Amino acid sequence: MSLEQLSRYAPEILELLPEDREKRRQARDHLQKGYNFSKEQAFALVPSQRTGRTKNQVVSKEGVSEAEVNICCTKSACQVSDIIPEGEIIKETAQRIMRDSLGEKEVKLIAKALAETSPNPVACTSSLSRLRKELRKLNAPKAIIEATKIPGITTLSNKIQKEKSLLCEDEGIHYPDNFSLESVKERLDSYDVSNTPDKQALADVMIMLCIRPAEIKDLRISNGGVTGYVKNRDQQDIPRVFRSLEKNEERAKQLLTWIQEAISSGQLGDPGTTRTGILSRFLKKAEFLPETGKPLLPSSLRNLGAVFAVVASGVRNLSKANTIASQALRHSPKNNTAPSQRYTIVNYRPRGMPYDQANQFMLFDEN
Repeated sequence: MSLEQLSRYAPEILELLPEDREKRRQARDHLQKGYNFSKEQAFALVPSQRTGRTKNQVVSKEGVSEAEVNICCTKSACQVSDIIPEGEIIKETAQRIMRDSLGEKEVKLIAKALAETSPNPVACTSSLSRLRKELRKLNAPKAIIEATKIPGITTLSNKIQKEKSLLCEDEGIHYPDNFSLESVKERLDSYDVSNTPDKQALADVMIMLCIRPAEIKDLRISNGGVTGYVKNRDQQDIPRVFRSLEKNEERAKQLLTWIQEAISSGQLGDPGTTRTGILSRFLKKAEFLPETGKPLLPSSLRNLGAVFAVVASGVRNLSKANTIASQALRHSPKNNTAPSQRYTIVNYRPRGMPYDQANQFMLFDEN
C-alpha cells in the first residue's frame, strides 16, 4: 500500500490509542520491528497526533484543570510539530539542543511543546525531567537545563500525585510468598556471587537496600555509610547510615557489586534505563501475582525493603522503628518527620499466611 492508502486506516487505529503518546510510540515500534514496516509507513498508520492545542483547552484525566498552569506562551496554539519533529524522542531532542547550540528561548519553546503533547501534568513533569537528565549527560550549561522548567507544573503534578496517594492510603501493598521476608532472606543468604545473577537476584538486592531502579548502578557502601542515592543530585554526596535487611555490611556490599558488575557487562539488564520494563515484565509473571491479581511494581520493592528492615530488627518502639525505616530509605537526616506513608503501607504477612489475615503495616500512630 502507498502511504496515502495506509493513512486511511489511521483514524480507526487511533481510536484504540486515544491521547496516549507512549502507546502510539509502542505501536509504531511494533509495526517496524515485528512487521518490517518503514518509519514512514508506521507514522502513516499511527501518526503522532500533535494537534497544537493549548493547555487551557484541556482538562486532565484526574479532573484538575490544566489552565492552572500557563504553559503556552502565545494566545494562539503552539505549533508543536514546528518545534519538535515527528518521531523525535527526548534523547534525540537533547542531542539536537546541544548540536545546534540552541539558546534559552528555543529550549523554553521545546519544553512547552513537550508539555503540549503530555496528557496530564504528571506525564509532563516526567518528560521534562527526562529531558534535563539527558542534557546533564551531555554537560549542558546550567542555564539551558533551567530553561526546561515550567513554573507551576511541578506543583500541580505533586498535587495530583498526593491526591492519588491519599486515595490508595487504605489499600496497602500485597505481595506473594516468593517476596515474603523469609523467602527474600533465604535467597540473599544462598546467593553464590561466582555465578551470573538473574532478575530474581536483582529484585532481592533492590529489596535488601531499598534501591530505586535509577540507583542500582551508582550506589556505594563503605565504612558504615551509603552514597550515590538519586535524591542527592547537585548536592554534596554525604554518606548516610548503612541500614539493610542484610546486616553484614561486607555481604551487602558483595551482593550489590555482584549485581552492578552484571549490569555493566551486559549480563543483566539495567532497571534504571527508561522504558525497558525489565523488572515490570518479571514481576508480572503468573507465579509472582498475589491473590489480588495486581502485580508488584518495581517501586514496590523499595517499600517492602523498608518494612522488612524494621520487622527484621525486631523493634517495637514506634520512634525507633521510624528511625530504622528512615535509615533504610536513606532519607535526609535533616528531615525530622516520619517517612511518607506511601513507603510503609504494606499488607505484611509471614510466608504461608492467607492474604485475608495480613496486617497493614504503618509507621505512624493514630495521632
